[in-house]
Amino acid sequence: MTIPSRHEQDRGEAPVVARSYDHLPGEAERHRHPTAQLLYAVSGVMVVTTEQGRWIVPPTRGLWLPIGTWHRVRMVGRVRMRTIYVREDALEGLPDECRVVGIPPLLRELMLAAMHVPLHYAVASRDDLLMRLLLAEIRTLPALALSLPRPSTPPLCRVCDDLLAQPDDGRSVQAWAASIAIDPRTLQRRFLRETGLTFGQWRRQARLLVALERLAGGERVLDVALDLGYASPNAFATMFKRELGVPPSLFFAPGEAV
Repeated sequence: MTIPSRHEQDRGEAPVVARSYDHLPGEAERHRHPTAQLLYAVSGVMVVTTEQGRWIVPPTRGLWLPIGTWHRVRMVGRVRMRTIYVREDALEGLPDECRVVGIPPLLRELMLAAMHVPLHYAVASRDDLLMRLLLAEIRTLPALALSLPRPSTPPLCRVCDDLLAQPDDGRSVQAWAASIAIDPRTLQRRFLRETGLTFGQWRRQARLLVALERLAGGERVLDVALDLGYASPNAFATMFKRELGVPPSLFFAPGEAV
């Protein structure tokens, strides 16, 4: 696979390369890499858009991008990004699809050490062994529910775009189906086939990701909860903890610097 490289460090000159970048708020141009990539936000939040959907990458989480994935990254606030590039011949056992993953303490420490590894290192050297262990840790990471898959047909895309623009819209499945002139059961079947989620699951996920983005921007939990149509902050916090394992107040707690 030949893909023009935007960065010297992702040309595949070494099996694994680690680099750090600090970004101001804003959006990077759409691009792709000839290597797979693990994006990690030490602080700040990244919103990554691919052809498959939208991904929210908050602190202490990472996004795995397979080789050649076109993506656009928007920085919500100042972002301290740490990136691992993985060459094609080192990808055995690693994901072949985009996914958000947690960054546990051991992997965080390995990434810290990897930032000091030179671009060229000898096989079987300490640096090589460190990078191999880093890959082994990435292979163990479970996917987190921080993605919003995009349907493949225009009518469902219109529904999704409307829901993202107005996430507190509480219209029923029947009303949404009528808006694109299809049967409600057909809407449900198509959502499940095209996104892997039911319509209700997709709507809850959309609200969750909108909430994450707004909370990352410094908005109050109370304001976000009410704007998204929840009856109270407690109802919102219950949903948040059920989906992500921690309440909103703890989700954005920074990890150790890397």
